[in-house]
Amino acid sequence: MVPLRLLVILLALAISDLHSLTWFVNVSESEGPGTILQVFTFNCSSNTPTLELLRVQPPTTFFNTPSLAGREGIYVAKVTLSSSARLDALAVNHYELQLKYTCGNLMEEASLYLDVYRDPGHIQCAGRFVSPAGEIIQVPETVSPGALLYTLLFPGLEIQGAQMNITSAQDPPYFPGPFSIDEKGLLRAPTQGLKGQAQKVFQLQISVTFGQGQSCKGMLTVKVLPVHFSQVSFLKKTQDIIIHENLGPGSEVIQVQATGFDLRYEICSPVPSPLYSIGRVDGVVRTTMPLELAGTLSAGVVSTKLCVKAFEQLRPWASAKLILTVNVQPVNHWPPHCSPTLLVTEVPEVTPVGTILSTFMCTDPDSPDTNLHYQLRLHSPFNAASLCLHDRVLEVNTTLDCDTPGACFQLAASILVHDSGQPQMTTEVPVLVMVTPVNEFSPTCATSTLRVREDARPHTLLGYVVGTDMDYPQNNVEYHTSNGPAIFAVDRLSGEVRLLGPLDYEQQRLYMLTILVIDHGQDWDPTNHRSGSCIITIEVEDVNDHAPECEPPFQELTISTPLGHNVEVTKMSCQILQEPQRLALSYSIVGGNHQSRFRLQGAVLVHNDPVFGSPWPQQPCTYELLIRVADAGSSIPHLSTTATIIVHLLPWKASTMATSTHRAIVPSRMIPQLVTDTEVFWQPEPWFVVVLTVTSAFLLLALGWLLSKLLWGLTQVLQAPRKPGKALLLNSIQRKERSIDGFMETSRMEMSQAPNSVLSLEHFDNKAQGARTSRDYLLNTCTGTQRWL
Repeated sequence: MVPLRLLVILLALAISDLHSLTWFVNVSESEGPGTILQVFTFNCSSNTPTLELLRVQPPTTFFNTPSLAGREGIYVAKVTLSSSARLDALAVNHYELQLKYTCGNLMEEASLYLDVYRDPGHIQCAGRFVSPAGEIIQVPETVSPGALLYTLLFPGLEIQGAQMNITSAQDPPYFPGPFSIDEKGLLRAPTQGLKGQAQKVFQLQISVTFGQGQSCKGMLTVKVLPVHFSQVSFLKKTQDIIIHENLGPGSEVIQVQATGFDLRYEICSPVPSPLYSIGRVDGVVRTTMPLELAGTLSAGVVSTKLCVKAFEQLRPWASAKLILTVNVQPVNHWPPHCSPTLLVTEVPEVTPVGTILSTFMCTDPDSPDTNLHYQLRLHSPFNAASLCLHDRVLEVNTTLDCDTPGACFQLAASILVHDSGQPQMTTEVPVLVMVTPVNEFSPTCATSTLRVREDARPHTLLGYVVGTDMDYPQNNVEYHTSNGPAIFAVDRLSGEVRLLGPLDYEQQRLYMLTILVIDHGQDWDPTNHRSGSCIITIEVEDVNDHAPECEPPFQELTISTPLGHNVEVTKMSCQILQEPQRLALSYSIVGGNHQSRFRLQGAVLVHNDPVFGSPWPQQPCTYELLIRVADAGSSIPHLSTTATIIVHLLPWKASTMATSTHRAIVPSRMIPQLVTDTEVFWQPEPWFVVVLTVTSAFLLLALGWLLSKLLWGLTQVLQAPRKPGKALLLNSIQRKERSIDGFMETSRMEMSQAPNSVLSLEHFDNKAQGARTSRDYLLNTCTGTQRWL
């Protein structure tokens, strides 16, 4: 048992440590290969454990297989970065490592969560620039001298102030001039340009130095592409645009673009252009003066046609033209004005569908004759379709049911009014419709039947009355009794029905209790209540509370019966006077029936013919029989009474021709005693049965040990030759036999509360021989007393 207990303890330790295999680790992106991320210990004394790295999310080779070392059941595991680890918080800042732990037959999986955070002082040399193939860019041969070709970007480069240099040779005549790169990583074309260098490939070795002696190198390949010269052209020959009149001088109208090399732009018609100008280099058309249509300007302001020319700076004859039409549109200054500007109204929840809540009147100050557009926007999450807008009329669209939690007590909406101007102006009219609850439904309760025992105590809970009400808040009701019996009461809030007074099944078996259910707090008017009612039937269950009574309670009879016949001694007359409907009674002999001379057939007492082999009594015998009469119904408890019958049995003689029964008169000095017995059924608990069984076994063992001691002492006495010893032995045996006979006689007597006054006669009228010991004994046939010879 001890090794098994130690094994269980060690296994529990291993499992408890295993459940702690969930870690969260923060690591800087500057950490390199070999960095220890997590160290942990655990116990495994039964076998050699293993720790595996199952998977990494997102997939990467940055992590080594966990190392595991230890002895005597204590092991240390480490998770480290591999030689290929290059952490970059901007690329991936979270990893999840799934670990598998094995200790003998125990296998568990756990997770290690790794968060990578930025290191401002760390520059990560990454990307295609530092790859063996390097970075490849393509530029046209027409690129401007000194133009920006490429930007070398590293995280943290701007903070460290790195230095960049082109370390490869750029000797002519292959290179038209040297490429340049500054500390910001900007690579520019040679000052001589790249014209005539088409199809050439320039490989530039670039070195980046940063921090305290840190550096990296990479390759940048520049391919020069040929450019086929073509005529200057616009994508479209004509173009129409619309602008608003509120543009100020210098505002951008449009940017025109043509295809060609080193282009310039100008307005060729009208010349001069009073309203618009164009950028010579960028081709941006701008206004030169305000375009207010309401002023005194001519109608030409509304629509202006411009001719825009694009040409090459070095070859002006290479050009193209674009017809640009600029349309000026009036500007909308004022939003619509509405009446009312705010709608707050209150309606009951029973308002019919189609009821008009309000009609909105709106006008546009900029153009009184313009058409306005109305739109309903609902904000309430419940019953979004409760309202509708027909033109300018706001109506109730659906039934305003407020009998569900949180429904439609406030309907928030907005009326959006749009005009037709540019830009479009909108006016919003807030709408708040408060729906008040109405007590529409009467509460109800279900008719039910409750049962209660007639011996129930006051304040006993009989059941519940459940009232329902469909109005919100639902089932908000109170309970009252209406002209009901005073021995019952109902709780006002919970509906509990309780007993207040005693019950008597024989006086009243059924009660009708009228319950009145009244609702409250379900209408805007607190005095508006509705009520309902139901009938609760209370049935009283009968309980046996009276014991049977026998008439007479005491009898004394004298009988003489021939051999081979059973004789009816008497028939008992018993009943429950207070409950005459109870007719089922049980009869049993509980005392005085020695040698089973008598038996009961229902209420009839019968004398049995002597059992075969039993001697017939030679002397008159008297039996004092105790008859238990109990209620045999299903009610609990079972009440009982005990009647006494004294039977004088005369010995049978051959000359006796008939059996006579003599009913003796009870002397006045003998007062019958009526004993009432209440039987309580008891079912022991299982543990008590077990304890009783064990105790009985111990008592049997003790009795066996005592008998063995007595037999041993008897053997010792028998072996002694002295005569006084024999006499002592005989006396001992006689006392023992009397003790055993008394014990047997006591076991044959049944327990009863009434005293047993059966006559104890010392007269032995017969002689018999034991079946086992073959010894002779004297027998009293009336009392069954035996005495060994």
